[in-house]
Amino acid sequence: MPSRRTFVSTLAAAALPTFSPRAGRALLRAGEVAGGRSAAALASDEDYWQEITRAFDLDRTLVNLNNGGVSPTPTHVLEQMIRDLRFSNEIPVDHMWRVLEPRIESVRRELAREFGCDAEEMAIVRNASEANETMILGLDLKRGDEVIVTTQNYPRMLTTWDQRARRDGIVVKQITFTVPPPSDDYVVGRFRDAITPRTRAIEVTHITNLTGQILPVRKIVELARPLGIEVFVDGAHAFAHFPFTRDQLGADYYGTSLHKWLLAPVGTGFLYVRREKIPKLWPLMAAPTTMTADVRKYEEIGTHPAANHNAISVALAFHRAIGAERKAARLRWLRDRWAKRLLAESDRVKVLTPLGDPTRAGAIGFFQVDGLAPDKLGAWLYDKHHIVTTPILFPEFPGMRITPNVYTTPDDVDLFAEKVLEAIRRGIA
Repeated sequence: MPSRRTFVSTLAAAALPTFSPRAGRALLRAGEVAGGRSAAALASDEDYWQEITRAFDLDRTLVNLNNGGVSPTPTHVLEQMIRDLRFSNEIPVDHMWRVLEPRIESVRRELAREFGCDAEEMAIVRNASEANETMILGLDLKRGDEVIVTTQNYPRMLTTWDQRARRDGIVVKQITFTVPPPSDDYVVGRFRDAITPRTRAIEVTHITNLTGQILPVRKIVELARPLGIEVFVDGAHAFAHFPFTRDQLGADYYGTSLHKWLLAPVGTGFLYVRREKIPKLWPLMAAPTTMTADVRKYEEIGTHPAANHNAISVALAFHRAIGAERKAARLRWLRDRWAKRLLAESDRVKVLTPLGDPTRAGAIGFFQVDGLAPDKLGAWLYDKHHIVTTPILFPEFPGMRITPNVYTTPDDVDLFAEKVLEAIRRGIA
């Protein structure tokens, strides 16, 4: 956990040159409030989190509890992107290509440092879908080869695997698992039971986009690697959500979005590929043979703005100034505030996200209400009370996903819980 001295030095070294004075002052005040206290002690300290909230310009006529789809970015991050867009527009062939685009190397370096890999293994992409589809479509497979996924993998990724099955004749095996799963070993066992001599790849979500279950990635990698099975990790909801590094996962491939939990601009993400794997994983768009072993081949997408990906550096500095442990503790505290209240006050509520164990879940919470359809409840919350949620009609377990972020207040989640309880008691007709 950063001390006040390291907090201020982080700002001085990485943040202040690109932070607006307003954001810099707010973060310095937050650091003073934090002192040397632990992440757990700060999780409920509104003096601290009010300073963080000041970094955002938000529409407070709505309560936004769908930050898992895409989150607002802090104002100073947006301002840097807009500044660079304006600068680019003055003469794009010079300002965008010659001045701004080369700065992607600084972004690459800092993201790699945060993830714990070499910069030459880090590609800057537009979102997790682009990263994951690069893995899915870039792996050489032949007719009859088998791939294992779960029914809880992200729908776009399942669609991509389905296209490969239709186009190339591979076999995609979908497994299911109980939510919340009884143990990590149970999840690993579900994958183990699906492996055959023809299995060539496994795609696993680091944290599911449904219930927010953190899956045992390292154990799955350790199961698959001795068998020569590639493991693709979909980390769309994981990076900057809770602390971890590449080596803790043991991953060879990892894709994520940065416009969720890192609070970077919309259209930012990264693809990590272990150095020795790069030559054999094809890019989505063609690159010259000279780039066969170069991670930058995954960035060969044609003309695109530099402003979006360069603003990642400011979002990353903001993330570091808060601290990954502090952020994770706050997000779990917000989740527990509404989830435990609903469980305590209504026996019709079932929460499918594991509570209490920080290694198994983070901000994402998923619940069901007996007798209330999630889509109708979500529409009622939005239309009548201006609360944004994520109703999910997943066949195995329909329900509602709630995802706060660092700017979310206790009043926000209290209002949400109060209105859900009102719907349970009085109905929504």
